[in-house]
Amino acid sequence: MAAGALGLLGPGGALAADGVELGPAEPFSHEALIQRAKALAADPFKPTPVIAPEVMATIDYDAYQKIAFRPERTLWRNGQAPYPVAFFHPGKFFPEPVPIGVVEGGMARPVLHGRDLFDYGATGLDARLPEDIGFAGFRALYPDRAQSDWIAFLGASYFRSSGPLDQYGMSARGLAIDTAMPDRPEEFPRFVAFWLERTDPDSGVLPVHALLDGPSCAGAYRILCRRDPDVVTTEVEATLFFRRDVARLGAAPLTSMFWYAEHNRRQSTDWRPELHDTDGLALWTGTGERLWRPLSNPPSVRTSSFADKDPKGFGLLQRDRDFDHYQDDGVYYDRRPGVWVEPLEAWGEGAVQLVEIPTDDEIYDNIVAYWTPSTQPKGGESRTLRYRLHWCAEEPFPPSLARVVATRIGRAGIAGQTPRPTEGKKFVIDFEGGGIGDLEQRYDVACVVGTSRGRIDNPYALKVLGTNRWRGFFDLRDVDDAQEPVELRCFLRLDGKPLTETWVFQYLPFAFRPG
Repeated sequence: MAAGALGLLGPGGALAADGVELGPAEPFSHEALIQRAKALAADPFKPTPVIAPEVMATIDYDAYQKIAFRPERTLWRNGQAPYPVAFFHPGKFFPEPVPIGVVEGGMARPVLHGRDLFDYGATGLDARLPEDIGFAGFRALYPDRAQSDWIAFLGASYFRSSGPLDQYGMSARGLAIDTAMPDRPEEFPRFVAFWLERTDPDSGVLPVHALLDGPSCAGAYRILCRRDPDVVTTEVEATLFFRRDVARLGAAPLTSMFWYAEHNRRQSTDWRPELHDTDGLALWTGTGERLWRPLSNPPSVRTSSFADKDPKGFGLLQRDRDFDHYQDDGVYYDRRPGVWVEPLEAWGEGAVQLVEIPTDDEIYDNIVAYWTPSTQPKGGESRTLRYRLHWCAEEPFPPSLARVVATRIGRAGIAGQTPRPTEGKKFVIDFEGGGIGDLEQRYDVACVVGTSRGRIDNPYALKVLGTNRWRGFFDLRDVDDAQEPVELRCFLRLDGKPLTETWVFQYLPFAFRPG
C-alpha cells in the first residue's frame, strides 16, 4: 500500500530520520482524524488489498520466525522519544498492510517501508516480494533492552502488553462486533492506519492514533500507552461512526485463553497442573457489588450476561500466581498479565458479557469479555467510548472484602464416611485477603449459597489451619441432567455483613467432569 493510500499520509518522498525514512509532512490532528473516520463511514466499505497474496500465503508461523526487523532501522532508537519502535512484517495470518506515520508538532510524516527494513535470512522471500510490502503493525521497545518489547499492535484491531511481569498473554481489541451471535458471523474491524506521536523522552507516554474500519463502522482512536513499574495502562478514546445496524456491540473487548484449572482438571490431557492466561472474570458493579466468576471450558459456546448500569469496572484476571500450580518454565502462565477495564465515563445500562468457547489446546484463544450497551447502534449513528485498560499483576482496585482464590469441585458427601451419595457435587471455594485471615477459627461464619435450581445441602465455612484462608463448602443435590446450566452464588458472612466478594459460577451438570 502506498503511503498516501488513506489520504492522510504523504504521497511519497523521503527524509532520513533515525533509522527510518519518512515521507513529506502534512498537518495532523485527532480532530481531523475523527472527520476522516466520519467521511469513511459515509462510503461503502472497501477491504484493504493484500500485496503479493500468493507469497504472503506462504509466510506461515515457521517462515515468519525467520524474518527479523533490522535493529538499526528502529524508530527513535537514539532516545528521541520515551520508547523505540520496531515494525512487523506482513504474513499469512496478518497479510493486509497498514500505513504508519510519525506525528510531531502537529505534522505527520509517513514511515516509508520496504524490504530493506527486514532481514529475510535464507528464506528467499526478499527475491519474491515487491519492494513496497507495507507493515503489519508495530511494537514499542524498552529503552534500555535491545529489541525487547512491552506493547504490540498486530492483526485486526488487536493489541497486547507484557505487563509488569514481562510476559505476554491475553489481548485487547479496538472493537468487537456480533461476537457469538447464533445467526451471523463475528465481524473483525481492523486498524487500517496508525500515527505514532513523538513525546518528550521523560514523559513515559506513547500516544497512538489509529483509524479503524470494517463493514459496519469506522472509527478514530487515540490510545495513550504508559509503562510504569507496577502496571501498563492504555487509555482509549474512540469515536465511532456506523454504516449499518449492529446486533451486538462489544466495547473494550478482552480476549484470553482458558483450558483447565483446579475445578476442571480432568478436561486436560496435558501433564501440567493448570493451563490458562486468566482464571476468572472480576466485576465491580454500578451498585458497588464485587463478583468473581471462575472461567470454564464448556462443551459448546456459551454466553453469560451480567446486567448492570454504569459499571465501575471489570476484567479478565490471573489471580493464581504460584509457579508450582503451572510448572511451565517456557511460557510462564504464572506471569501472564490480567487486564482491568476502567470506564472513564458513565456507560449507562447494558451488560458485561462473557463468551466461553470449548478448546482442547492452549494455542486457541477461547475467552472473550466486553461491555455491550442495552441500546445497540443503528446505521448513521455515532458513539464515543472512553476507558482505561490496566495490564496488571494484581487488579488495580481490589475489593476491601476477601477475594476468591480457588474453586474445586468433587463428590458430594463427607470424605471418609460411608455410604457416600451417588449423586450431587461438592463445591469448595477458598477466600483470602480483606482481613479475613485475622479471624481465628469460629463456627458462626455463614456460608451463604444460592442456586437457580436443585437443592443446597450442608453449607458451612472453616478457616484453613496454618493459612490466611477461609473456605466455604456446600453440596449441590437433586439436579437432573437437563440441558440447562445451574447458576450458583456464594459468599461468607459474619454478623449480617459480608466478609467476601460473591463467587458466581455456571455449573453444567450434563457435561461437567470435576477435577
